[in-house]
Amino acid sequence: MEEPVYSYPLHPECPDVRRLADNPAEALLRAEADVVAAENAAEADRYRRLEELEEAQQDGRGVTRRTFVAGAAATATALATAQFVTTSASFAATKTGTLVHVFLYGGLDGLSLVAPNDDPVLDRARPDLLLPDDSLALGRGFKLTSAFRPLEPWLRAGKLGFVPGVSDERLSRSHFQAADACNLGGLPGETGGRGWLDSLVDALGKGTAFRSVGVGSTLPRSLVGNNGAISLNSVGSLRLAGDERYREATEKAIRGLFTGINHPVEEAVRSGLGALSTARRLSAEPYRPAEGVEYRGVGFAFQQLAQLIKGGANVRVATVGMGGYDTHENQGTGEGGQLYRRLNELAAALAAFFTDLGAAADDVTVMVSSEFGRRVASNSGGTDHGHGGVVTILSGRTLAGPLLGTWNGLNALDSGDVPEYNNMFNVYGSVAQGRFGLTNAEVDKIFPRMKYAPMKLYA
Repeated sequence: MEEPVYSYPLHPECPDVRRLADNPAEALLRAEADVVAAENAAEADRYRRLEELEEAQQDGRGVTRRTFVAGAAATATALATAQFVTTSASFAATKTGTLVHVFLYGGLDGLSLVAPNDDPVLDRARPDLLLPDDSLALGRGFKLTSAFRPLEPWLRAGKLGFVPGVSDERLSRSHFQAADACNLGGLPGETGGRGWLDSLVDALGKGTAFRSVGVGSTLPRSLVGNNGAISLNSVGSLRLAGDERYREATEKAIRGLFTGINHPVEEAVRSGLGALSTARRLSAEPYRPAEGVEYRGVGFAFQQLAQLIKGGANVRVATVGMGGYDTHENQGTGEGGQLYRRLNELAAALAAFFTDLGAAADDVTVMVSSEFGRRVASNSGGTDHGHGGVVTILSGRTLAGPLLGTWNGLNALDSGDVPEYNNMFNVYGSVAQGRFGLTNAEVDKIFPRMKYAPMKLYA
């Protein structure tokens, strides 16, 4: 590899690079940046001539674009982390609004969320898990668990709806396999391991570094792919690693090394630095939700999204994960029951989120799903893995009704499960289509090896 030849000392004012930072990598990065700045100022004409000849000659003296990338990219990557450097860059989005996919890990028993009234099949199969009398009327002969009472205002306003009997023939009863397929939008071999939300981003046009956000310590499979996504536990946690004293100088060094280099990494770094700047601005003061709003439990994840959305970060797709839905025993559909408590925590978080967003909630849609449903029959206090789950939609747009999609009853079960009346990926696609105004052809590209059939979910 060509070694850079410097016409200036390693650092104009401090030849001992160890005095530039405690971390050797940061010190070298800063030293290289200062060398670049000095040489560019003194030899601008020669630098431009070398730039024009670089590709043809594969040669050059001084610090050229090629040696920038070869000599410093590894250092910048190590300092900024992989997600920082691979973030897709641009600050002009073509589609508007935000889609938040909430995934309930464990397999939600949809019949403990919404269920038909006085159904003889349920009376026989799960007498201990029927929805109690305090349930909310839902329409089309269904009722909704009172655990979702915090969302009753949105239900009455036509902004909350449920799709029953949701599944896909490719889903097994394995948590791992089913969750993987749900996040990918198909089997790994069909999707190439690319998440469905990342494929969706292709149709949304360019955006900021925050256009794809996963709230949590790891990035979900749904956001893995070609466009880059940010994973964070909190807005304030998005920062360069290292001592706080050197972060500003390190950012300056990265900017100096990776701007004006005619290389794809330039866009990524510019976007990443923009993300750091936005996060620093938003977290400069403690976040204050709207009056009366209090976030608890899983609500803290939604608080991070509210902070980003209200702060103008231009989030397009986001994910939140919540566990605790594998209810083989002690399920409980009434107040105080295990599942009731989880659903109530979720409902309270969603209510806080939409209240906090205020008018901005008009441009937000939340879709809640799980890897599969559970069997219709009770196993003496709980339920086993099954299919035919429920997808919940909370949207700033008015929905077509509180109970959406096809429902043909429970008289003909599918091996003890709720039948697949509504294909999972048609539901996913229809939610996204209604949020972003996509064409059928655009949605069709998101889910390989299946023909998209749109559903009427919005009014």
